Amino acid sequence: MMILGIDEAGRGPVIGPLVIAGTMTDENDLEKLKELGVRDSKLVLPKKRAELFKKLKKITVSHTIVINPKEIDEAVESANLNLNWLEAIKAAEIINIMNPDKVILDCPSPNLKAYERYLRKHLQNKEIPIICEHKADLNYVIVGAASILAKETREIILEKMKKEYGDFGPGYSSNAITQKYTEENFEKYPEIFRKSWATWKNQENNKKQKKLNEF
Repeated sequence: MMILGIDEAGRGPVIGPLVIAGTMTDENDLEKLKELGVRDSKLVLPKKRAELFKKLKKITVSHTIVINPKEIDEAVESANLNLNWLEAIKAAEIINIMNPDKVILDCPSPNLKAYERYLRKHLQNKEIPIICEHKADLNYVIVGAASILAKETREIILEKMKKEYGDFGPGYSSNAITQKYTEENFEKYPEIFRKSWATWKNQENNKKQKKLNEF
């Protein structure tokens, strides 16, 4: 039985993409992943994560989707879509491409049943067994593998971005480096920011307020 794990990285940052990864292997090979030290990416040190990323690319079948800030903004600001539904659509795309026997995914929505229903609407195989859980990346090694692929893929993208745009830190609004960078560059490099995030909107509002005060 071929089991597919799905997880994401970069859901919260104001800078950079959201990455969703699917990792598939035979059920009989799950123990091998555990022996390699595969687990939730948040529990793996960067050097070890990079090593596991390379190994997983060789020993599993994978598919990764990178969602840029513009597409995220369009989903968040849409009347008929939101970030959870966007993730479900992309997860369904991975499932349709990889055609596994079973799916286990980390659910971003507080409403597990609603998320699974929406996901199934976009599947070619409506009857495929799905385990949709919170903290699935912690509880299932195949989802932990997907979390490593998603996280490392995003980190590789961020390193390339920093060479072009400068050091913006981890991209999270709570980070001091990211805050300073956003304040100084929100107009200069609009393509890397999620403009639907409050962090970017606050800078835009501050700019408008300054203009009003000039009169």
